[in-house]
Amino acid sequence: MRKLDEQREVLYVIRTLDVLMSSGVGLEAAIHTIGSGGYGIISEDFSSMMARLRKGNSRGLGPELKSLMNKADSEGYRRLINTMYTNVTQNTDIIDTLRKQGSRMENERTESVKKYIEELGAVPETLLSIGMIGPIILAIAGLVPQLMTGDLGAFMQLPPASTINAVVKGGLVVTLLAMFMIGLKAHTKDPGL
Repeated sequence: MRKLDEQREVLYVIRTLDVLMSSGVGLEAAIHTIGSGGYGIISEDFSSMMARLRKGNSRGLGPELKSLMNKADSEGYRRLINTMYTNVTQNTDIIDTLRKQGSRMENERTESVKKYIEELGAVPETLLSIGMIGPIILAIAGLVPQLMTGDLGAFMQLPPASTINAVVKGGLVVTLLAMFMIGLKAHTKDPGL
């Protein structure tokens, strides 16, 4: 759950840091702003880090970022924290690095959404086919005993009507289960962005 939340929010955090720091806000103030809320687990991490810094229970921003890097689950979040840590320890150009990371992450998201769309291309047609054709075929199968009366009944021996009804009901249940499983498969492939 943490990894999914990090992946969902990290691009927005990068863009926000870029905007704040491009307008002259320092890194610590930008971290405080993001820690104020709106970015899920990342806001919680930044908020608790800033609280430790304010209370003096910390060795400084660099070590706090280093420990937060070990806590991060997603690669993008780890990269962001590493960029911030490098800026604190080596005074690098964080704004340019954030822009590059944001662009790279946007491209990765775009590719992941394209892949998701391609994988789901046939799902609507499959669900429609199963959901409409299956019950129609089963309804026709249920009508067969009533259609096979008289001379046609002598030509072909049919199972009892109760057996056919059980098959029809079982078929409808299997149809519903198949539709549910296809929907579940589509949902689990969701990139979560």
